Amino acid sequence: MKKILLLSVMLLVGVLTYAQQALWGGAPVVSPDIHDDNTVTFRIKAPKAVKVQVTGDFLPPIPIETPRGVWEAAGIADMKEGKDGVWEFTTPEPLGPELYSYSFIVDGLKVMDPANVYMIRDVATVTNVFLIGGGRADLYKVNDVPHGTVRRMWYDSPTLKMKRRLTVYTPAGYETSGKRYPVFYLLHGAGGDEEAWIALGRTSQILDNLIAQGKAEPMIVVMTNGNAWQEAAPGESSKGFTVPSMASQESKEVSQGAFEKAFPDVVKFVDRTFRTKANKHNRAIAGLSMGSYHSGNISRYYPDLFDYVGLFSGAPNTKSNPDVPVYADFEGKLKVQFAKHPALYFIACGKIDFVYKSVTDYRKLLDDHGYKYEYYESDGGHIWRNWRVYLTEFAPKLFK
Repeated sequence: MKKILLLSVMLLVGVLTYAQQALWGGAPVVSPDIHDDNTVTFRIKAPKAVKVQVTGDFLPPIPIETPRGVWEAAGIADMKEGKDGVWEFTTPEPLGPELYSYSFIVDGLKVMDPANVYMIRDVATVTNVFLIGGGRADLYKVNDVPHGTVRRMWYDSPTLKMKRRLTVYTPAGYETSGKRYPVFYLLHGAGGDEEAWIALGRTSQILDNLIAQGKAEPMIVVMTNGNAWQEAAPGESSKGFTVPSMASQESKEVSQGAFEKAFPDVVKFVDRTFRTKANKHNRAIAGLSMGSYHSGNISRYYPDLFDYVGLFSGAPNTKSNPDVPVYADFEGKLKVQFAKHPALYFIACGKIDFVYKSVTDYRKLLDDHGYKYEYYESDGGHIWRNWRVYLTEFAPKLFK
């Protein structure tokens, strides 16, 4: 009996020791290692590997020609093997303030950094992330400010004939203030879902910080799922653990304009569920890429819903299609929208974005008709780094 008790104690001590190592310093390497000068060292232990590389958006991008224009792929750098099979790469220059993503390639196989538990999914790609603060990137950090609440909720869409999921941010103090708030509808791009702006866009951190600094009005932010065939993000619906993709057979079976036409279902749910200022002057809509396309179409089709419109790296469908109500009589609907004098029509795009030409053509159309808008141009292309910037530029302009 004493031997069994002693063995049990020894096993317990071993388990606790292993757990402590895992929690407090058991990792064999430190990665990413952000130095005082903001250079960063990446490490991975792979003693049997022949070739190890790091790929990430902190490296010079690789341009890829596509039928739609030049697309930026993450850069790649070789790592050097050191002591005990630990491979290293240190950035030759300090990195600027930003939220960065990266992963490793070990003998041709992409793997996550085992020393870094912080990861983000973008469509079907998972990467590790790290943040270098300073400047605008401080808005992406969780700072010592009052924090809002993020909810995942389900609403009924009679138009799409299904229950659907969305993400809602309410500002700090919403639960106790008794006040009513304006609403900002923020839409994702192709392949994204209702998780994208929270995970990749740092929406809750950006809004918390802008509101605390007095640069943005306290507002509710609603992040929808813009894929009309989906109930919710992959893994969060009755379909189970489906593979995330840019489109599916179901998407081809859903009629064009379905998401845009059904958007009042979202607005009605939000106005019914939250303390909103339920009028046009207190509603905004914006989106990136496909979400920009959706925002332009929705705000034009329903010209009395939104007083603030933001198009990030994209433009609405300018080709009239009489067979689809949302796309019919484009210029006629656009004329009606601008005759109602929207408080803000904001367009933003990167200089090397593959949609730059279509955005330029759309701006010319607006210019030719004398329709007023604001334009913000940044470096870079069709990337989350830009979309976070556009959010920090757009949000402070709302509901003034």
